[in-house]
Amino acid sequence: MVRRIFVEKRQGFFDIPAQQLCDDLTETFRLTELKAVRIINRYDIEGLSDEEYEKVKSVVFSEPPVDVVYEEKLPHFPNSRMFAMEYLPGQYDVTADSAAQCVQLVTAKERPVIRTARVIVIVGDVDRETFEKIKSYLINKVESREASLEKPESLEMKMEQPADVKVLDDFNTLDDAGLHAFMDKMGFAMSFEDLKFCQEYFRDTEHRAPTVTELRVIDTYWSDHCRHTTFTTAIDMVDIEDGYFSPSITRAYEQYLKDRENVYGASTIRDVTLMDLAVIGMKELRKEGLLEDLDKSEEINACSIQIKADIGGREEDWLVMFKNETHNHPTEIEPFGGAATCLGGAIRDPLSGRSYVYQAMRVTGAADPRRPIKDTLPGKLPQKKITLGAAAGYSSYGNQIGLATGQVQEVYHEGYMAKRMEIGAVIAAAPKENVVRERPAAGDIIVLVGGRTGRDGCGGATGSSKEHTEESLETCGAEVQKGNPPTERKIQRLFRNPTVSRMIKRCNDFGAGGVSVAIGELADGLVIDLDAVKKKYEGLDGTELAISESQERMAVVLDPKDLDAFVRFADAENLEATEVAVVTTEPRLIMKWRGKPIVQMNRAFLDTNGVRQHVTAKIAQPDASKRYLFSETPEAKEAGRDIEKAWLANLTDLNVCSQLAARRS
Repeated sequence: MVRRIFVEKRQGFFDIPAQQLCDDLTETFRLTELKAVRIINRYDIEGLSDEEYEKVKSVVFSEPPVDVVYEEKLPHFPNSRMFAMEYLPGQYDVTADSAAQCVQLVTAKERPVIRTARVIVIVGDVDRETFEKIKSYLINKVESREASLEKPESLEMKMEQPADVKVLDDFNTLDDAGLHAFMDKMGFAMSFEDLKFCQEYFRDTEHRAPTVTELRVIDTYWSDHCRHTTFTTAIDMVDIEDGYFSPSITRAYEQYLKDRENVYGASTIRDVTLMDLAVIGMKELRKEGLLEDLDKSEEINACSIQIKADIGGREEDWLVMFKNETHNHPTEIEPFGGAATCLGGAIRDPLSGRSYVYQAMRVTGAADPRRPIKDTLPGKLPQKKITLGAAAGYSSYGNQIGLATGQVQEVYHEGYMAKRMEIGAVIAAAPKENVVRERPAAGDIIVLVGGRTGRDGCGGATGSSKEHTEESLETCGAEVQKGNPPTERKIQRLFRNPTVSRMIKRCNDFGAGGVSVAIGELADGLVIDLDAVKKKYEGLDGTELAISESQERMAVVLDPKDLDAFVRFADAENLEATEVAVVTTEPRLIMKWRGKPIVQMNRAFLDTNGVRQHVTAKIAQPDASKRYLFSETPEAKEAGRDIEKAWLANLTDLNVCSQLAARRS
């Protein structure tokens, strides 16, 4: 039996989101006749007895002082139109999952099946054409769809059993034209040279055809997101354009070359790269003994420094960690989830380093959010929807996980029309004695702790590494992770337990690349059992299990003797902890699904990171008139030296306006 319950915040003091949406639609569509908007959360529930339903109705699904509850059917709303929207199948619904967990805590039985939707009621004289525009504005096809208003007879998801992973029998014999066609069909982020390198490896070293999963894993491993291939591209020649700034640029580049010689030696054959340019100063300082507080480790989850902390008047050795995350592409196509997981992604790196995040910062870039919807570029969401949705997503994640953001700044510039900027940064700390960093040994086990695997997040690493087109909005939905801050909060509590933290030899988050990278990077030799990976729902194939990513999961290396204790501590935080892999002596990455190997590769091949790309660089002269982009003298000041006009002209600049939208929480 499926029960349906509708829950709405009482109008007046409590339905603030509905009032905000009404104001948004009134302004966006110039709806002078719009009287009100009502937002009603709909829950379909299966698997509860009458007694259990009555017990949880006003505990889990509603709060009587602030909510109005309608059972089975909504009342008639005069002079109105309504529609419902829900997540696409396969997209993680944190509301439904949390509700099911809460019901289980009350009943102490199996979790019921719950599906949610949001009903939007538009009250006022709104014609059909405008109503359809409102639906298109509110329903992002990347993640959502319009939901039926009829109640289903059953909530059971009918998932077809996936076929076995395909072996690409013809791959090794494809000529260049065939490889190009295959690359276009698969949508790889890797270069054509990388794909040819793969062909040579499987033909000449493995002496067999690869599986689809193997090429997807390689594409993920070698993606710009995971391996910074753009920043590690070899720069064979640097040509500095003549001009006013060329002496300064030349001196800076010569200083870099001098530092390289000092750090690596005069005979070094190391390539000049953007990455080397970025880190050479730090390496030079460290060689001179000026970075003694820098924490050195094979773990590279976040930048760490060693400090002396005053703890109740007693000095203790602590590690302070810094991390920033960019989610430009995910926020561009799914603003709420992209910005939410930008913060969650920044948190997960120091968290995997067993430290606790104390403070955050958010810096974003957008085009003019006041731009009319009709001027939206084809294939893109309106700037207003991106800006407001991203602000709501970031604050939602931060509020749920309990993290203060001290600095929020949104920069407005037309250049961000092409691609939004979304940056989150955090600072974290932990007692040094609680962070154990040991090299995994043969026989050690890998435990997956935290959320389950779903289709959301499949291909996120490669998706962020590809050039996107007008069709990206319709094809990249699965790449955006669905945030689950309560689960990440539980992992924070688990890792703050010194006993638990000291059990962990090494840890990796599932931020980019999922199982393939999170577990694959932990040791040279691994056998991974994909059948042991807990799933959000059935129907996932081996490739999806291998590459689906999420910040609410961690892979930890444990001594087998610590497994039972670790699982007990995880259970106490209502976290699932499952053994999924074992460390081996042979330096090969092996993944099994349905009991059969679907990935078998040498570590040395994976660690090449593909074919090194080579470029030449021409350093163009900066435009002297534009060198202070956000500090240019207003025209009124230059023309008439009129301070009043200059002041008023400056106030019209979006970059000196209120930052309320960006800071809304």
